[in-house]
Amino acid sequence: MPIAYSEIVMEHFKHPRNVGEIEDHDGKAIEGSPACGDMVAVYLKVDPESHRIDDIKFESYGCASNIATGSIITEMAKGKTLEEAKGISWKMASEALGGLPPIKTHCSVLAVDGLRAAIQNYEERQGLIEEQVPTTIEVVRKRLKRVMNPLTGLDVIRTKLVSEEDIQVQDGIVRVVVDLPSHHQFASNIREEIVEKIEPLWDIDKVEVDFTE
Repeated sequence: MPIAYSEIVMEHFKHPRNVGEIEDHDGKAIEGSPACGDMVAVYLKVDPESHRIDDIKFESYGCASNIATGSIITEMAKGKTLEEAKGISWKMASEALGGLPPIKTHCSVLAVDGLRAAIQNYEERQGLIEEQVPTTIEVVRKRLKRVMNPLTGLDVIRTKLVSEEDIQVQDGIVRVVVDLPSHHQFASNIREEIVEKIEPLWDIDKVEVDFTE
């Protein structure tokens, strides 16, 4: 049976707002994976004085709900302060779209997670995180749980591409060994995501990603 979408959802699906990449972004996050059916990337430009979102764009791979939610949350977040944007919830996004089918709730959650992760990425890069917890192997593992293995749509920890023994944290350097050959088609993507997730941590100076041969 076809899924019934509201007119607002279909409008944002057919004519999404704020689509694209901000190359000189101040903050960025990617949530999900094309392999699991849905992915959202969120990019921010932030005024350094007011901490207001001057520009926001998104890229989406997935269904109508995914694209429409990415479109609506960027509209809702643009012009708001970071603290105000953090308050945008999946329920608010769904209501602004005139409701989403229950089976598609995860799509709005994914987009909102992308927005919040992009804000966190900006705050970490700018040293705005008040509680500066020392980076441990467990902190790194938690970040790696948000790095997708494109072959499965699951993260690199659950798919055992990275085990706890493959993570080292010492003197401001994080080293991660990924159980893939360096010439694998997804190796460069995984390296980029790992660096992107870990590098902003306040006490990390360098991230090294190696692959098994």
